[in-house]
Amino acid sequence: MLNPADLAAIWLTCKLATTTTVLLLLIGTPIAWWLARTRSWWKGPVGAVVALPIVLPPTVLGFYLLLLMGPDGAVGRFTEWAGVGLLPFTFWGLVLASVFYSMPFVVQPIQNAFEAIGERPLEAAATLRAAPLDAFFSVAVPLARPGFITATILGFAHTVGEFGVVLMIGGNIPDKTRVVSVLIYDHVEALEYGQAHWLAGGMVAFSFLVLLALYAFTGRKTR
Repeated sequence: MLNPADLAAIWLTCKLATTTTVLLLLIGTPIAWWLARTRSWWKGPVGAVVALPIVLPPTVLGFYLLLLMGPDGAVGRFTEWAGVGLLPFTFWGLVLASVFYSMPFVVQPIQNAFEAIGERPLEAAATLRAAPLDAFFSVAVPLARPGFITATILGFAHTVGEFGVVLMIGGNIPDKTRVVSVLIYDHVEALEYGQAHWLAGGMVAFSFLVLLALYAFTGRKTR
């Protein structure tokens, strides 16, 4: 059965995934819109940077984020100057790392949805004298709704499954940075296979249900 430490890790994981997904939707939407609309040569480099977490080992990304947020890094110097302190081994350090790690899983579905809209609906809005910002919120965003739903599901699920990045940035501090994936590792290391089974089985069930819901949604959308 799940003990209080397991429940605390589950709660922290859900909190991390929710916070990260909300921030990614706010940050990733303008990036996705720019990538979908621009013809600048910067599109390739920016798109490659966004997609880097797909191919980079999580420990590599975690290592450089740790340096960036450390006392000698640009982010670390800024947060110390702002009176926030250093972010490594804190919840908000996990959030920042998770935003970078899960970014392509949010940006790319939204970008694809924006690209699928085409020019005609926006041109029609312009002929009705809609301002660009008004056309974005009243035309583009509603038409891209399937992309936003996919991005939300994938962003949340991918953050829940993090291990390497969160271990590098957050370590293993109970009730502060110890998420489910790290706790499973702890249970296995301590030969507590029963506890590991409860958490790992829950992760398998969660992942299956998320993918099932996603495939059901995309299948209904294509019919």
